[in-house]
Amino acid sequence: MATSNPVTATQTPTQLPNHKVKTKKPGQRSCNEKDAKGKFCGGHLKRWFYSSDVLEQKCGDVEKAWGSAAEVYRCEHCKTLYLPNPEESAGLNVAGAGQISVFGLTVPEKK
Repeated sequence: MATSNPVTATQTPTQLPNHKVKTKKPGQRSCNEKDAKGKFCGGHLKRWFYSSDVLEQKCGDVEKAWGSAAEVYRCEHCKTLYLPNPEESAGLNVAGAGQISVFGLTVPEKK
């Protein structure tokens, strides 16, 4: 049965027949795949909803491997798939945790 967390910290991601799969580094936002000349791709990693992708529905590798609700990111240029880093906290904004307001309007933490 497919799981929602296909990779642990010590494992490498399972490679699929039609897709190259990597694990994101903490805070990674762009692709680090190298081309034939050794240059980085640098494409943005975007959350990929493969169940709505027409080409993926024909292939079906991702859904068979990880289920229909797995968190998967895809490079917009080279189409390399990235799985979330298990060490990175889920739901954290890539811009950071944010700052406390200088105006004193923030709500104090609950005790």
